[in-house]
Amino acid sequence: MQTETTIEACGAKLTVSTEALFKAWLQQQFAPAVPVTHFGLPALAEGEVYAGVILTEDGRPSHHLVLLPGESEDINHADAIEWAKSISGELPTRNEQSLLFANAKKHFEQRAYWSQELHSEDGWAWCQYFSDGYQGYDRTSHALRARAVRRLPI
Repeated sequence: MQTETTIEACGAKLTVSTEALFKAWLQQQFAPAVPVTHFGLPALAEGEVYAGVILTEDGRPSHHLVLLPGESEDINHADAIEWAKSISGELPTRNEQSLLFANAKKHFEQRAYWSQELHSEDGWAWCQYFSDGYQGYDRTSHALRARAVRRLPI
């Protein structure tokens, strides 16, 4: 004996097996074009701030970005890189600084912070201004601020 179920939206009676086929067809018709990847948020140590997910150039999740506690003031670029390593982190990339500006701006002074990226012109490196989001470059010998991040692959 087959059980029948009414789908009120259609006003028709369908058997369970037919209904299952119909639901599968609907899911296939309205499924997202790109599968959704589910990933949990990383565990944070005291003082760390979750900034978000960095995407690859083709739009796939690359890694979680976590802002480490503490900062260094009035430091040149080479010393900023060493300082970040000393707390088991790295300076953020320009792309990561954009995410930090969008999601963690309140954890920065409204000043310029070094990125890890060197400019194509010798003696210059990229930095992010957390007052207005502007990214520019400055002489690596100049003293700016620095924050460190850690990356967790997805």
